[in-house]
Amino acid sequence: MPKNKITDEEALAFHLQPTPGKWEINATVPMTTQRDLSLAYSPGVAVPCEAIAEAPETAYDYTNKGNLVAVISNGTAVLGLGNLGALGSKPVMEGKSVLFKRFADVNSIDIELDTEDPDKFIEAVKLMGPTFGGINLEDIKAPECFIIEQKLKEEMDIPVFHDDQHGTAVICAAGLINALHLSGKKIEDVKIVLNGAGAAGIACIELLKAMGARHENCIVCDTKGVIYQGRTEGMNQWKSAHAISTDLRTLEEAMRGADVFLGVSVKGAVTQEMVASMADNPVIFAMANPDPEITPEEAHEVRVDAIVATGRSDYPNQVNNVLGFPYLFRGALDIHARAINDEMKIACAHALAALAREDVPDEVALAYGKSLSFGRDYIIPTPFDPRLIHRIPPAVAKAGMDTGAARRPIVDMDAYEVGLKSRMDPTASILRGLNARARSAQSRMIFAEGDDPRALRAAVMYQRSGFGKSLVVGRQEDVRAKLEKAGLGDAVRELEVVNAANTPHFDTYKDFLYSRLQRKGFDHKDIHRLVGRDRHVFSSLMLAHGHGDGLVTGATRKSAHVLERINHVFDADADHGVAGVTALLHKGRIVLIGDTLVHEWPDENHLANIAERAAGVARHMGLEPRVAFVSFSTFGYPVSERAEKMHVAPTVLDQRGVDFEYEGEMTVDVALNERAQRYYPFQRLTGPANVLIVPARHSASISVKLMQEMGGATVVGPILSGIDKPIQICSTTSTTNDILNMAVLAACNIG
Repeated sequence: MPKNKITDEEALAFHLQPTPGKWEINATVPMTTQRDLSLAYSPGVAVPCEAIAEAPETAYDYTNKGNLVAVISNGTAVLGLGNLGALGSKPVMEGKSVLFKRFADVNSIDIELDTEDPDKFIEAVKLMGPTFGGINLEDIKAPECFIIEQKLKEEMDIPVFHDDQHGTAVICAAGLINALHLSGKKIEDVKIVLNGAGAAGIACIELLKAMGARHENCIVCDTKGVIYQGRTEGMNQWKSAHAISTDLRTLEEAMRGADVFLGVSVKGAVTQEMVASMADNPVIFAMANPDPEITPEEAHEVRVDAIVATGRSDYPNQVNNVLGFPYLFRGALDIHARAINDEMKIACAHALAALAREDVPDEVALAYGKSLSFGRDYIIPTPFDPRLIHRIPPAVAKAGMDTGAARRPIVDMDAYEVGLKSRMDPTASILRGLNARARSAQSRMIFAEGDDPRALRAAVMYQRSGFGKSLVVGRQEDVRAKLEKAGLGDAVRELEVVNAANTPHFDTYKDFLYSRLQRKGFDHKDIHRLVGRDRHVFSSLMLAHGHGDGLVTGATRKSAHVLERINHVFDADADHGVAGVTALLHKGRIVLIGDTLVHEWPDENHLANIAERAAGVARHMGLEPRVAFVSFSTFGYPVSERAEKMHVAPTVLDQRGVDFEYEGEMTVDVALNERAQRYYPFQRLTGPANVLIVPARHSASISVKLMQEMGGATVVGPILSGIDKPIQICSTTSTTNDILNMAVLAACNIG
């Protein structure tokens, strides 16, 4: 599968637009009236201030302290880039804050401290303690990171966690639990070799020893070789703690007969000869970034029995810290923990390991485009497994409660798990799943409007994102000029530019189109003109003949015009059951609306068709459809001729015997509000509707655009459903990202 290619320009643009940086702050309370202001600030704010002064623990009740983590760095060890300084590290810390929010709904603020003096750093962090529920230390060089973390743990009464150390250790431990399970070995018996005695390496070996690994069985190596008792060169107190009595001096010697290799060092540190010398069923965690100590391919060439993990997402068994730190903090914050102790980290590792051994939900397999099951290539859960949020934090919280780290223990663990499930925005996982499916499909995507810079940039992004091949309809020189103007001149040779002048299929296309249109008033000259000059027709013909796998168009012309042109080649009209479905993503909810494109004024049978199409789209997006036929009336009241068809449409579905929930007619608030639904105990929906079928295209358009402009909803679509081939039509106001999203939908064959 092609690697995701990211250019410097794209990375900079991502951080610049739509606003500089990666996060912003939004108020969680209304701030519109004078009364709101009086409650939020003076005089109302005095009341919680006095309450907290009297009982400090109530700060968790009246402020955001209980769900606020500081990501703090001085930038002395930024990723693999070295000492970039405090300011140079800020994009990384912002990114870490975003990950906290995305994966565990933890609010986070990045703080960059402009000092390399450990004492000054410690004092600054300590003084900020009242603000935060936890501290995540990041990208601080060794050995200062050890000193800073230890001192802060001693002097602060909130969790202090250095992710570079302990996050890596936790995920490493989780993977090793399962790898040893598959190998039939026990942690107390195996010989472990660690290469890389920095912060992450030492944390890994310390956690494994806490889990049962024997000191004498653990050999730690650095750039000087084996760390043995009596060595003086390149030593410090943290290395000395792991020195053993041994005659071994080199990594090569240490690897002979080893059961486990852990690498947090550099590319190429391990050779195939070293791997060949290991014990049966060796476990190799080559975690150096960006390139591992040895690749899985190289390891498996000499040892087919090896279980290999890396830090890379393009290999199986990714040791990814995002599996750990968000959920560790989630569990710690929810018990108002004083610290994150070893027991909580071990509980996290065991919970991750146990999750990997369970059946993988279909939605995860669908997202990754392949079947996933516990085994040598799946020993750690994937980062986008939706179960992580409600499986890992409870394990961490329970361990914290059992060890006395909790200020406020959780009484009802079942209710806690339900609450965790509701925290996560389902839209993110759905969009991620679509991207993964598109990447797996590797579709040849036809971008019909090669004269539009937005479409060209989308085509470049599609191909560079690893989704597949971009076929651009346009003139070579025009495409080149527009790409160069957009700063993407290097992309010209990556794209395949197609038009009527260079296709060898021109006559085939003409014959096909003439056979379809000859009885609709089109003669040979008309056909020649359509094929040779109309890019929408030409692109549709490419798709119909298998010269591409999907089509995206519509950014330059009104959708009605584009749909008319597509209809010359495909049966893309209401009579053939085609419908347009638009997805609205807003505040963690997804609602589909149909028909937004094809049916002008559908009757009850058309409405039933639209419902079936929309339900299919919902399932393709990972949703179990709950369809509501909406109107201004609810179950026959008030009586109106205009609402009659919405009343009858469900009975049409009754006759068809469809396999999804549906109900109507009803007002939108009844459809979307579970409390409102309780007034109608006879209604058949088991929860709020996620598919709304509206009376006509104009009402669909009004609904979508109102939600977009006033509600701030993200709009995906309209998604064209019911055509033999994947075709998606953009709007004339589409951005480059909008066009790319439609290409992804086409690649997934949604509809």
